[in-house]
Amino acid sequence: MDNSKRGSIPMHEKLKLSKSQGASTHVELKRMQNVPYASTVGSIMYVVRCTHPDVPFAQNVTSRFQQNPGDIHWTTVKNILKYLENTKDMFLVYEGDLKRELRVFCYTDVGYLTDDDDLKSQTGYVFILNGGAVHWKSAKQSIFATSSAEAE
Repeated sequence: MDNSKRGSIPMHEKLKLSKSQGASTHVELKRMQNVPYASTVGSIMYVVRCTHPDVPFAQNVTSRFQQNPGDIHWTTVKNILKYLENTKDMFLVYEGDLKRELRVFCYTDVGYLTDDDDLKSQTGYVFILNGGAVHWKSAKQSIFATSSAEAE
């Protein structure tokens, strides 16, 4: 992975992953059994919860394919790892001015129909305290939205 040119962003915007891209032939199934897909996605989940508010969407999407990952799913996970490697020197900074009033902001966004398999949308949010992210999450919505306004 050291020679890879990928990893400038956690996941490419136009990339569409689905269950139909999972391993389908006996050879593919055998090869993917030797790939540490689930443990790698789990490791990324740990990093997401603790240090990287920029990766939850990509981690959430790739975690959906643990039952039957394919080559494109594994390539996407490796891209996330490359991104984490490329950004290991970046970290969250909190402003520590005790005289300043605490300021909390919340930013949220919805991706309409982000899951091609069940047509559900993705919701994400981040809470900012005095300029530093303190809590973030990205999750697939549990209901089916018939319009982008309903998804939001």
